Amino acid sequence: MIDVVISGTGLYHPKDKVSNEELVSCFNAYVEKFNKQHAKQIAAGEVTALRESDAAFIEKASGIKSRYSRDLKNLLDPEVMTQYYEERTDDELCFQAEAGVLAAKQALKNANKLPSDIDAVIVACTHKQREYPAIAIEIQNALGITGFGFDMGVACSSATFGLQTAIDSIKAGHARAILVVTPEIGLSQVNFRDRDSHFIFGEADTAVVVERADTCKSNCAFKVLNTYLKTNFSNNIRNNSGSFIRSAPDTMYASDKSFYQEGRKVFKEVTPMVIESVIQWLAKNNLSPEQVKRYWLHQANSNMNRIIAEKLLGKDYDTERAPIVLDEFGNIAAAGVVVAFHRYHSDFKPGEYGVLCSFGAGYSIGCLVVEKI
Repeated sequence: MIDVVISGTGLYHPKDKVSNEELVSCFNAYVEKFNKQHAKQIAAGEVTALRESDAAFIEKASGIKSRYSRDLKNLLDPEVMTQYYEERTDDELCFQAEAGVLAAKQALKNANKLPSDIDAVIVACTHKQREYPAIAIEIQNALGITGFGFDMGVACSSATFGLQTAIDSIKAGHARAILVVTPEIGLSQVNFRDRDSHFIFGEADTAVVVERADTCKSNCAFKVLNTYLKTNFSNNIRNNSGSFIRSAPDTMYASDKSFYQEGRKVFKEVTPMVIESVIQWLAKNNLSPEQVKRYWLHQANSNMNRIIAEKLLGKDYDTERAPIVLDEFGNIAAAGVVVAFHRYHSDFKPGEYGVLCSFGAGYSIGCLVVEKI
């Protein structure tokens, strides 16, 4: 029986932070211009007037206060309202691979590993910059790692699904250690002219070293006790962008080619699924929710996380047991659960338990039960 550990994590994010107030100011300037330009059609009932956004409401509804951006100039320009990603030649490291390498180098350092110690790279994230060659293989090449690499995606559960894939591969003897990289380019999927979702996402990149316990040289490692994956098809979170959009040029830039969701339905349906899944899986490991020191949850909505934590730990739970990072980062898709773990695990003592839990489009749920060693 091969024991597997998480031995190091890394985090990279853009340096520029965007507040709710800045994002709302840009959005409302666009709304004002749109309503003026279409005043006659609005008065005639032919066009629906756009409503302004509100920074205070965004924070109350989601818990998000800011997010990181790689291109403030264009993002906050009412005439543009998107990020520009520079074009690079095929011989240059692509943008997403570059960000992944930065997070990976930090994870390797924290795990006390060299590239020669790693046998595979898995890029597990919500969106990829291109179809092929795999971003993982490009990161593998940039770091000088031999072995294999591949990309995979399960929306906001990509990181946890990627971690289980790495764990299973190590247990099967296919690798000694694997890098699971989650370079999230979340702002590329946003329609910043949509009042319901223009504030949700941010950008960050994470990496995790997963390895055999008997090769671990880290000063802060967590043994993976068990994993749990679950999917249940739903259209309530969706993005229809893909290879086929050029086949329908009239709808290439339609709103459904960006992120959209039925937020209230997602909240109502996913929350009880997560609670039930965590409780059931802890029971299979002979653990109660109260025995878990910390829950590193997906970072999409602070109200959802609060309800989950209250059901698991009681209404008077210590908020450090289910830390929030989305107030700073926004929803960073699959990277959120790893950022929470990266920021809040150094205080663990040997024998203490934690749970990483993601949930998102699909629907998909991924859980890892870990123990500090």
